[in-house]
Amino acid sequence: MKTIVLLSVSLCVLFAGGYKIPETSLNSVALSAANVAHNSGADAAYYNPANMVFMKNEAVMEANLMYIGLSDINYKAAGIEIDSKRENFIVPSLHYVSQEINGARYGLSIVSPAGLSKRWESAPAIYTAEEFTLQTLEINPSVALPIGDNAAIALGIRAIYSDGVVKSTSPIASRDMKGDSVDFGYNIALAYKPISELEMALTYRSNVDLSVEGSAELFYLDATNAFGGGAGATYSSSSSASVTVPVPALLNVAVAYTLPSETTLEFVYERNFLSEYKELDFDYGSGVNAVTNIVFGVPIAKNWRDTDTFRFGITQKMEKLTLMGGFLIDESPVPNETLGFELPDSDSFSVSLGVRYQVSEKINVGFGALYSLREDKRVSNSSLDGEFSNANVLMVSSALEYRF
Repeated sequence: MKTIVLLSVSLCVLFAGGYKIPETSLNSVALSAANVAHNSGADAAYYNPANMVFMKNEAVMEANLMYIGLSDINYKAAGIEIDSKRENFIVPSLHYVSQEINGARYGLSIVSPAGLSKRWESAPAIYTAEEFTLQTLEINPSVALPIGDNAAIALGIRAIYSDGVVKSTSPIASRDMKGDSVDFGYNIALAYKPISELEMALTYRSNVDLSVEGSAELFYLDATNAFGGGAGATYSSSSSASVTVPVPALLNVAVAYTLPSETTLEFVYERNFLSEYKELDFDYGSGVNAVTNIVFGVPIAKNWRDTDTFRFGITQKMEKLTLMGGFLIDESPVPNETLGFELPDSDSFSVSLGVRYQVSEKINVGFGALYSLREDKRVSNSSLDGEFSNANVLMVSSALEYRF
C-alpha cells in the first residue's frame, strides 16, 4: 500500500499540486512554461523538439539548477489546527540540441518531471500520510525532421525512473514502504511557421504506467476483535508489494507571435488527461497475512478528472538582455470526495519573471522565479471535514547556456 500511495503521489506529483513540476528550465520558469511554440534554446528538446529544426545550425546545451520551496500547508477543522512540514529542494536539469546531422536534429533532456515530498507530524494527518516522498528522473532523447520549409515533426522516448517512500502511523495501524521502477512512454511534436512572425505548435506526451515494486512493513492492532483473534490481537506482515499507477497523457496547443519591437507573445492551452487515475489498487507477495491484506489491500477510489491549464508568456529581446514574464491558471483534478492529506490540491494562479544576459557569442546566463498561489480548499468527505490553506509554491531557477 505504501507503494501504491507512494505512486499515487508520484502521479499527483507529475500533474497536480505541490508535486507537479512542468518547469524544468530557466525559460519555462520565467515564462510559466509558455515556451512551446516560440523556443530556440536547448530546452526545445523537452518542450517542443520539432522546433530544433528551425534553430541555428549549432549545438547548444543548458545546465539548470532550480530551488523549489513548498509552504507549510495549514489544515483546520473542529478542534484541530495542524501544519505540514515546510519542504525545500534543489533540482538540477540538463538540455541539449545537436547540430544538423544528415538533415535531422537530435535532442536530449534529463529532468525531474515530478516528485518532492509531503510530510506531517501531527494527528490526524499522520494516520494516512506521515510521509509521501517521491524522486523521479526522466531521460528524454528525441529526433526532429523538417516537413518542407515551414513545418517540422519530432519523436521522443520517455524513460522515467521513480523512487519513493510512504509512511503512516496511527494508534492501531502503521505502514512503511519503499519502492522504485523504470517505465517508458513517448512524446511527439509538430511545429509550423507560416510566416516568420507566427509560430504554432502541437505537442503530446504519452501516458506512462508507473509499475512500482518494493517492500512493505504492515502492522495492525485489532482493538475490537473484528477478525476473531481476540481484542488486542496484533497482526504484522513483511512482504513484497507492487502497484501500477498511470501518469496521464498531456496535450499542448500553442501559438506565438513576434511584433516588430522583438516582443513575443505566447499562449499555451494544456489538457491533462487525469481521468486515467481512477483508483489505487495494489498487490502483495506471499509474505502478507490475511488480516493485514484486508486492512491495507482494499482499493482506494481517486476518480480524478481531466483538467485544463492556460499559460501566457511574454519575451522582450534586446541587444544583450532578454526579459521574460508570464502567468498561468491551473485547475485541480482532485474531487472533494477523494481529497486527503497526501495531496491537498486546489486550483492555482501563478506569476513569473526572468532575465537572460548574453555574456559572449557562445555563453549566456539567466535567472528566473515563479510563485504559485493556491486557493484555500474546503473539503468534506468520508475522511475529512475541514479546510486546507497556505499551499503555495516558490521556484527560483538559474542557468548557463553554451553554444558550440
